[in-house]
Amino acid sequence: MANWKPIDVRPLPSRPVKVVAVTGGKGGVGKTNVTANLAVALADRGQSVLVLDADLGLANIDVVLGLQPRWNLSHVMSGERALEEVIVDGPRGIRVVPASSGLRQMANLGGLEHAGLIRAFSDLGQRVDTLLIDTAAGLHDGVTTFVRAAHHVLVVVCDEPASLTDAYALIKVMSREHRVRDFRVLANQTRNPGEGRELYEKLFRVCDRFLDVNLEFAGSIPHDEFLRRAVQRQSAVVEAFPGSVAALAFKKLAAKADTWAVPGGARGHLEFFVERLVTAHAGVGALQ
Repeated sequence: MANWKPIDVRPLPSRPVKVVAVTGGKGGVGKTNVTANLAVALADRGQSVLVLDADLGLANIDVVLGLQPRWNLSHVMSGERALEEVIVDGPRGIRVVPASSGLRQMANLGGLEHAGLIRAFSDLGQRVDTLLIDTAAGLHDGVTTFVRAAHHVLVVVCDEPASLTDAYALIKVMSREHRVRDFRVLANQTRNPGEGRELYEKLFRVCDRFLDVNLEFAGSIPHDEFLRRAVQRQSAVVEAFPGSVAALAFKKLAAKADTWAVPGGARGHLEFFVERLVTAHAGVGALQ
């Protein structure tokens, strides 16, 4: 008994949750597919990943992954269910917070409702390494609020004039009105090896001329027939066809995202994401 030492039962310091908002300015660029596949690819790298479907009006990440949630965020807002009860398990151990598709009141949350939604995250006790937010299209308050609260903003573009125009509009609003300065650009559905870099360069040139922002090229996801097949199967291509060119590109993106650091000074767990989200929402209201 002379060598007995008390067991240290102090809790280990929690690592900050890395929060990545996947956005694009317009619909149809494939950001939900990007979110789903990036989540699975990060999980394959040992990350504990939580996906928040923040497209509160047209939620579909559960459809992309073939999930059948019993409850959704509207039940959290009404107080019927706790957030932990709403979360559904996805492939490779990822967890998904489903939104409520088509409910007008969810797409137009007021200040108190929005605050109630984000407060629910502070009650989650499970470990989360990365929180991926699949934002809605457009530039309404729900989008800007979630983008402001994220550590990293991944802007998805494709080879359509409207895609680049809307991506620029998003970056302009976020930088000038909300002081977000750093953006990563992902080219989706590219047809040749150089196309993604060309799209990035086009966006970079106009941003460099008119805005005070930092843009970084996150890479490209090539057009791939196996991606279409995976969508039909309601599976992530990373899981269904892991050797396909699209899956390999998502794995490369995940490896890059793994290196994105949480900004210095970030603390704690999801409650601090909630703090930022509440502050961001208050800032949106102050601008109106």
